[in-house]
Amino acid sequence: MNHNLYSALRQGFPSDLQQMAVETDQGLAYSWSDLERGSAMLANWIHSLQLPAVSRIAVQAEKSVEVLMLYLACLRSGHVFLPLNPAYQHNEIAYFIGNAEPALVVCTPANFGWISKIAFQAGTRYVVTLDDQRGGSLLERASRHSDVHTPVVSKPDDLAAIIYTSGTTGRSKGAMLSHANLLSNVRVLKDYWGWQSDDVLIHALPVFHVHGLFVAIHGALLNGSKMLWHSRFDPQRVLDDMPRATVLMGVPTFYTRLLALPGLNAQVCAHVRLFISGSAPMLVDTFESWQLRTGHTVLERYGMSETVMLTSNPFKPDERFGSACVRIGGSVGFPLPGVSLRIVGDNGAVLDAGEVGSIQVKGPNVFAGYWRMPEKTAQEFTADGFFMTGDMGMVDAQGYVRIVGRSKDLIICGGLNVYPAEIEDALNNLPGVAESAVVGVPHADFGETGFAFVLARPGVELQSDQLLAALKAKLANFKVPKQCQVVSDLPRNSMGKVQKNLLRELALKSGSEKSGSDTN
Repeated sequence: MNHNLYSALRQGFPSDLQQMAVETDQGLAYSWSDLERGSAMLANWIHSLQLPAVSRIAVQAEKSVEVLMLYLACLRSGHVFLPLNPAYQHNEIAYFIGNAEPALVVCTPANFGWISKIAFQAGTRYVVTLDDQRGGSLLERASRHSDVHTPVVSKPDDLAAIIYTSGTTGRSKGAMLSHANLLSNVRVLKDYWGWQSDDVLIHALPVFHVHGLFVAIHGALLNGSKMLWHSRFDPQRVLDDMPRATVLMGVPTFYTRLLALPGLNAQVCAHVRLFISGSAPMLVDTFESWQLRTGHTVLERYGMSETVMLTSNPFKPDERFGSACVRIGGSVGFPLPGVSLRIVGDNGAVLDAGEVGSIQVKGPNVFAGYWRMPEKTAQEFTADGFFMTGDMGMVDAQGYVRIVGRSKDLIICGGLNVYPAEIEDALNNLPGVAESAVVGVPHADFGETGFAFVLARPGVELQSDQLLAALKAKLANFKVPKQCQVVSDLPRNSMGKVQKNLLRELALKSGSEKSGSDTN
């Protein structure tokens, strides 16, 4: 039996391959036949290179349907897709290429000079180019090959992709995902999110990340659903496409920016059946504002590069957790079918409902390990095979999972555990606060204390000392940050996650032991 992921996705294509599969914001249209034939030509060109089995193919290119075809070609040819953020610079690319040792590198024409030098010095045999206007040497070479290709036979555990983690605490790690990991997840999500035969997906996410590539694209392909393809997220263009769509997947920033548009209302969203948010926590205020403006309740879910999706708020009643179909703001819902999730204390004991601890998971979607890091891989798995996510959370009495932060974000103040998410929630509910982020910094007396960064709502002036005073009325004194700074923006990565490593650096520069307003 062939377990090649492409073969499974291909079965979801409609019987009429001349139907439109992708419509882009640049006015281009691609049929299902175009995806089939284009990926076949690319796969045949890759085969002509006679690469070693299961070679890594690194791709740093701007978002385009041709990148999607290249990904499908990698699956078809049995090689490993290695997507890289186009924003990565010289040192980052040098690390990824040196670590992964790809046999083939695909980059933008503008970057060919310096990337090819890095690649050839690292032993890469082939470097070709691809731009977002259907140009570059890759397509020129592939155009000479047949548009008929039979996918290679793959075993379930064969590698399909390597996704490098963000590396906020050190060198990035390459999460190895197999054909079976990815296929099991998309099949579960197809049922759990109620994909329908007439669904149309707005795709405005990057394609170098799990969310845009393995959740959004896989879902549309397996369901044979048309995609409205946006090269980048433009709120007005997305809003203009909503009457033609039924599903939107995004990060919280998508929703906050859409809420800022006066044209957002229930009427323009009437045809959409499902709004999904992930990759970063959504503020309860955003969750509730979306309900009021549109009449829709956003479905939040939780996943990782190492596991794809793990939990989800319900689309329909989940028989395992009662008949209710309620999506709760601030929660990431229930473990997906097939996923085992437990909350573990410092002593390794499984905790009861309502207790905060480390989140550990197990399931067919969980990765095999980190590329060329066997010791790190061993450290991240328990003796009974659970992956230690590094996230802190709890499961409430109804079975809903709530994330309270990363274990590395935990602040231990005077020997007491302080969870930044709890402080951020309290800050976000203060008048005039748009969003906040809390990090831990060293302190001579307490070992570690909190440092809060607060973003004000438009037209509002906030005072740090007043914010801290307000927190003291809401939280135990040891939880209140020693310092608070009102900022004009919070640094984010490409998926909208606040980059707390950068905030820690800023906090340290500001002086970790200074606090004129603190009385703890």
